[in-house]
Amino acid sequence: MASTSQPLRGKTTCKKIFWAVFPHACFILSLVIYGFLGALMFSHIEGKREVTSSEEYREFLQNLTDLARKFSDNMTENEKMFKDDIHKLFNRADPVWFINPEEKWSFFGSLFFCCTVFTTVGYGNTYPVTRLGKYLCMLYALLGIPLMFLVLTDTGDILATVLSKSYNEFRKLQSKILASKLCSGCTCSKRNELKSRAQSKIVINEPLTIMELLRNQSGMKRGPVKYRNVELFEMLIARENENSQPVRNKSMERWSSCPELARGKTVSRVIENFDKIGKELEKLDVPIALMVLVIFVYISCAAAILPKWETNMDFQEAFYFCFITLTTIGFGDTQLEHPKFFLFFSLYIIIGMEIVFIAFKLGQDRLIVLYKKVISFCAEKNMPSKKIYPK
Repeated sequence: MASTSQPLRGKTTCKKIFWAVFPHACFILSLVIYGFLGALMFSHIEGKREVTSSEEYREFLQNLTDLARKFSDNMTENEKMFKDDIHKLFNRADPVWFINPEEKWSFFGSLFFCCTVFTTVGYGNTYPVTRLGKYLCMLYALLGIPLMFLVLTDTGDILATVLSKSYNEFRKLQSKILASKLCSGCTCSKRNELKSRAQSKIVINEPLTIMELLRNQSGMKRGPVKYRNVELFEMLIARENENSQPVRNKSMERWSSCPELARGKTVSRVIENFDKIGKELEKLDVPIALMVLVIFVYISCAAAILPKWETNMDFQEAFYFCFITLTTIGFGDTQLEHPKFFLFFSLYIIIGMEIVFIAFKLGQDRLIVLYKKVISFCAEKNMPSKKIYPK
């Protein structure tokens, strides 16, 4: 029986783990599939568009040619004027004129663009040009942004659980260290007394039989018969309650014997897991200083790795770029030379955005508490004092 019960327990444990992980994997997989579909769509629409030279582009080339001729004729006198004119000319230039659509809107480039859309980063260096691409970008963002926030909320629960447990374990360890320091000053007699109290506690894991109870109750044999019978009766009731517990196991066997009922129970648990999304994040309460330290370490690790493939960045520039990305500001002043390598960093972006989101949530809660205190203090100050008039 033991050999057959162990595989059943293993299968039950695997099923529980699967249904516990299923909601989280479902959200992440949906976001990945959504990103791939968007990359295929935009690479087909924007990457294969026809490049036509507009009237503005022809005028730009003509003006650039005229400036080059003027500068070559009289190089010393018109150098400052040439710099001003060329600066004004390139300010009016459209970056689309200098971009090859097939290279810019490859699959990896389009996937990078989709990531900037549903994460609301929006660097601004890649954007749709065709009218159809702009309309589809709006529709893509309407569904992609809520899906991204759902993934952030779901992963936020996991990170909040990890952070809260880690912080609580740290506090417990800190309290144990303080308690050991305080107990080091206690006398030996107090410590021996505590040890004797701890040893005097007896834990009975298995219920005793009636014969064992009669053999072990030596003090009860010496007592009166009336009190002996009362105690025996109480022990028999306790024994009967212990024997009544396997009835619950029989009910569980009925659940397992009926696949339809067992499946319904499993589905209800999965639905409960979906309903609990965001609950752990609401209960998180850790110091803001700890979150700031986590964000600083998290960004510093990426800033040390990113310059390995982005040679135009140093540590400070990479730190600035990661901060602008994780906070979804996305100025676009720092551009990536190899966005397809940065796509492997997408998991880092999602987790980092979640850490920053948790920090903002904690800061928001602290600000609400501060505003409540300020408003209550001002209200108490403005309250008219009660005057007592003589009768």
